[in-house]
Amino acid sequence: MDISNLPKIELHCHLDGSLRVETVIELAKRENIKLDSYEYDYVKNLLVVSEKCNSLDEYLKKFDLPNEVLQTKENLKRAAYELLEDAAKENVKYIEVRFAPVLHTKKGLALEEIIESVINGIKEAEKDYEIKGNVIISCMRSLEISHIYDSIKAGKKYLGRGVVAIDLAASEKEDFVYEYIDSMKFAKELGFRITVHAGETGFGKNVRDAINFLGAERIGHGVYIYNDKDAYNLVKEMGVTLEMCPKSNIDTKAVKTYVEHPIYKYHKDDIKVSLSTDNRTVSNVNLTEETEKLIETFNVNIDEYKEIYINSINAAFCDDETKKLLMKTIP
Repeated sequence: MDISNLPKIELHCHLDGSLRVETVIELAKRENIKLDSYEYDYVKNLLVVSEKCNSLDEYLKKFDLPNEVLQTKENLKRAAYELLEDAAKENVKYIEVRFAPVLHTKKGLALEEIIESVINGIKEAEKDYEIKGNVIISCMRSLEISHIYDSIKAGKKYLGRGVVAIDLAASEKEDFVYEYIDSMKFAKELGFRITVHAGETGFGKNVRDAINFLGAERIGHGVYIYNDKDAYNLVKEMGVTLEMCPKSNIDTKAVKTYVEHPIYKYHKDDIKVSLSTDNRTVSNVNLTEETEKLIETFNVNIDEYKEIYINSINAAFCDDETKKLLMKTIP
């Protein structure tokens, strides 16, 4: 199987976790961000998580520098363009780029300006490469709930014009869902699709609650549904797609090794899964490498890969026209 030429779809990719090291160095210098060194290896070490990472919370510290350099419209646009450029070179046909606009307001940018800048970067890349993209607006569980409403209102203007969904991200606590019921209901009423990071750090029941109470149509990660029977059955029966990111889950110690990752077991039990990187730079991985590891570890054949690919198309938050185009790329 020629993995590099297989068409791919990425539904779970964070913009600020996927910056080129060279770009961060250049932007840090331009923005007068003081670093002890601007040497490639030093800066890469600031961006890439080490094997000694013990948790998701520790993993999230790697986003500090990327968010420092992403405080202008130009830099946001460039980051989005380069992400799609990199993905297109791997034969990624469609990507949903998620980021939290609220994290990019430190120099005075308005939320709408921030969102539009990322959309512009995506649109420009679409003209230059055979790839399509959309934006998922992430909201941070570590911040005040008021910012969620602000982000939803700012994103509404761009629904159907580059923005497709709302996401809840950041540190995951047990039973987090209840304080977000009203805000996610508000988003859904305005026409946003809903995906939620849940079941990433041990709480399978968070997945169940995200679906039942927040209206989640997809789940970011969902690794731990195996420890909650009701969550497992609900995901399976409702056909909720799990946006799975094995390398990231190893990095955050959600699983110890790739062999132990449940992605293939879930797929064989008719649970819908898609394969993504989560954070290309932080986890030091691209989608070709993720795909290669999946195929080699579980001896996935071409028909099984097609099933996952088709499921990813069906689960995408894009319009029907884009889905028809993607269906034509099935290997």
